[in-house]
Amino acid sequence: MEMMMADDYDTRDILRPLVFRLHENAPAIVREVLLERGWTEFDKKEQDDADWNLYWRNSPFRMTDHHGIKPWQRLNHYPEAVRITRKDYLARHLKRMKGAYGSALYKFSPVAFIMPNDYVKFIAEYSKERQSVGRRPSYWICKPVDLSRGRGILIFQDIKDLVYDCTVIVQKYISNPLLISGYKLDLRLYVCVTSFCPLTIYIYEEGLVRFATEKFDLGSLDNVYAHLTNTSINKYGASYKKYKEGIGCGCKWTFSKFRSYLRIFGVDDTLLWQKINNIVILTLLAVTPLPVASNCFELFGFDILIDDKFKPWLLEVNYNPALCLDCSIDDTVKRKLLHDIVELLNYKQIDTFRQNQVAGSKAGRRRVPWSTAGKSASREAPGLPTSRKMAKCTSAASVQPVLQAARGSIRKVATLTKKTARAHPRKTLTSQLRERMNTPKIPSQAKPEAKKKQLPGAEHSPRRSAQLSHWLPTPDFCNYELTTRPYFLSDKDQRPIPRVGDFILIFPFSEAALQASRDGTDVKSIIKEINKLVSQQLPSKQQNR
Repeated sequence: MEMMMADDYDTRDILRPLVFRLHENAPAIVREVLLERGWTEFDKKEQDDADWNLYWRNSPFRMTDHHGIKPWQRLNHYPEAVRITRKDYLARHLKRMKGAYGSALYKFSPVAFIMPNDYVKFIAEYSKERQSVGRRPSYWICKPVDLSRGRGILIFQDIKDLVYDCTVIVQKYISNPLLISGYKLDLRLYVCVTSFCPLTIYIYEEGLVRFATEKFDLGSLDNVYAHLTNTSINKYGASYKKYKEGIGCGCKWTFSKFRSYLRIFGVDDTLLWQKINNIVILTLLAVTPLPVASNCFELFGFDILIDDKFKPWLLEVNYNPALCLDCSIDDTVKRKLLHDIVELLNYKQIDTFRQNQVAGSKAGRRRVPWSTAGKSASREAPGLPTSRKMAKCTSAASVQPVLQAARGSIRKVATLTKKTARAHPRKTLTSQLRERMNTPKIPSQAKPEAKKKQLPGAEHSPRRSAQLSHWLPTPDFCNYELTTRPYFLSDKDQRPIPRVGDFILIFPFSEAALQASRDGTDVKSIIKEINKLVSQQLPSKQQNR
C-alpha cells in the first residue's frame, strides 16, 4: 500500500527550510550557524510578516510580539528577563530572598549597596570594619548598574577613592580568588531558560574560563589587566598574545580543560559544580514567575568566581552574553552552543509549513497540563560535568537540517498559570521618592535628544532604565493564555527533555520540584527541596557536625 505523506502535503513542501529573522546588530555567528543548518533568512520584501520560525534580537521584544506568537515561531527573549541582568535589580531580588528564606542558601553573593540610595548604610558598614581591632580593611568593588564588559569598574580600599557619577553598586571585592599560575580567573556559564512558568532550566556543560592577563596583585588595584577577566579589556593588554606560563596565549580555556587541570592536581570538582547549579536555580527563583509567555527562551551568561577555598560566588548575570569570536576557543564553544540551542528549540517538520491550519484542523486553545504519567523526573542531584546518567536525546551529528517525522496536527497548549510577580522587589517609600527625584522624566518626543547625554557606551545596553517601562507588560498580559504546546516537552511523557546536546536539565531536579513548579511557582516548596538537595551534597563530616 502506498504511504501517504503527513497531512497529504506535497513532497516538495516537506523539504521547505526553516526561516530565521535577525534584528540589526544580531551576532554574526547566529546567521552563520543557521545557514550551516540549511535555514534561510527572512526577507520582509518577499515574505509575510509571520513567515519565519526564529526571531533573534539583542533587545527585548514588545508585548505585542509575545501576544501574537505562532505555534511554529520562537523568540530569543522572555518578557522581563532584565529583572536579574541589571546589577541593582539582581541585588534587590537576592536581598529579598535572603530576608524571606534565610541567608544560609543565599550567601553566594557579597552584600551589595546601591548608590547613592544606600550611601549611609555603606558608610556605616565601612566605618564598622575600619574600627574593628586586628581586622584588615576590606577591599571594595564599584560597578555601574547598567554597563557591561568591565566598563566603569573601580576597585578601592580607601573610601576617598570612591567616585561615581551614575547609579552604581558597591560590594566587597573577593580578594582571595582561585589563581592558576598567579592569574585570576572566572567562569562564563551559559544557562538557557525555556520557561519561567513552569520553571525549566538548562545549563550548558561546556563554557569559558576567562583569565586576567597579568598576575593578581592587591598592591595595584588600578591595574585592570590583573583584576578584571573581561576579554573586551584584556585583548588590548600587552600580555594578551604572549605565552603565559601555565595559561598559554590569549586569556581563555574551556570548562573541559579546567576540569582536567583540577583533576590532575587531585581536586574532586563534583561538589563545586553542584554548588554552581544551586546558585543558578536560586538566582532564577528570585524572579519567578515572570509573565506567562509561550514559545520563547532566554540565554543568560552567569559569571561565577571561585575563591581559594573552592567556594563559588555569583558576580553577575548577563543579558545577551557575548557571542563574538575573539579566539579559536570562542569559536569551539559558541558555535556548538548555538547548534545545541536550535536542537533545544525542538522544531518539528510541521513547523516548516508556517501555517495556522493543518489538514483542516485549527490550532486553538485547550488546557493541557503537564502530564503526571510516564517516568518521573530524575531524583539525582544535578551535577554539571558528572551527570552522565541522564538520558541523551537524539541530536544531529552534522550541521545539516534534520526534520523530524510529522506527527499530525499541531497539539495545543494550555494555560499553565495566570499568576504573575511584581516587576521589581518591594521598595520603601523613601527609596521610591529618592529614585523618582534622581530619575529625569523623559517625554517620548525628547528621547532621541536625551540619548545623546547618556554615559559613553550606555546606548548599546538593552538594560537602560529609560527603556524598561517600554517593555513592561500591559494589564491584559497578566490574563494572557498560552496557545501553543510547550516546545521543550518530550513527546513521550510530556516532561522537559533531560538532555539536549550539551544542555543538561537542572530544574526541575526531582518529582517534588516538578510538582511545585507546575501550576505557578511554589517558591517555598522549591526552597525546601533545595535544602534537602544541599544536605545530600554536603560531605558526611559536615552533616554530622
